[in-house]
Amino acid sequence: MYHSVGDCSDDPYRITVSPARLERQLRWLRRQGLRGVSVSELLAARSRGEGRYLVALTFDDGYADFLDNALPVLARWGCSATLFVLPGRLGGVNTWDPLGPRKHLLTAAGVRRAADAGVEIGSHGLTHRDLTRADDAQLRDETAESRALLADLTGTEVTGFCYPYGTVDRRAVEAVRAAGYGYACAIDPGGLSGPHVLPRVHVGQNDSAVRLLLKYRLHRLRRRPVAGLR
Repeated sequence: MYHSVGDCSDDPYRITVSPARLERQLRWLRRQGLRGVSVSELLAARSRGEGRYLVALTFDDGYADFLDNALPVLARWGCSATLFVLPGRLGGVNTWDPLGPRKHLLTAAGVRRAADAGVEIGSHGLTHRDLTRADDAQLRDETAESRALLADLTGTEVTGFCYPYGTVDRRAVEAVRAAGYGYACAIDPGGLSGPHVLPRVHVGQNDSAVRLLLKYRLHRLRRRPVAGLR
């Protein structure tokens, strides 16, 4: 689970990795015999009983720096990814982070450029709202409306969702499933399981090769197998 790729000098939420650090992390990944792919590609491989050497790479929020700082690095190491964007905030900034700094978000053209480069586009909700605190109308907008907008924008079906803040409950899961998503990513889904609450590991600027190895192994130990996935 990545977010922004750029300047890490002012990063109170630890959501940023530098392009150089991302380069080293992907180099480490490939040296382990692993390849970064989109979530959809990983799930499709798992459904065939394959995917042992694949790792899904996700980038939350749809920061504009993805195009110049992440996409070239992914291409150099033969990796793809899933980019979760906010169709209700295209061209805006991350106002949901009160401590700042303000980071620009992708425009509609930027999202299309990422999709044209082979990046899977998924929804991160409409406006980055905590779904566990949303009323019924807000829940529909954040799930179904955001999916429809992204489908219109990219011209392709949108199958993936990512819960803002990683917060999720059964009501949110049901709304995401009802909106037609094939899968959804969380962080720590607690007692929930299944393809609509996939757990992830946060990757940050301080994650060296040793830390990545520990995170990779501990994640496999701490997370029970997801029901419905091989």
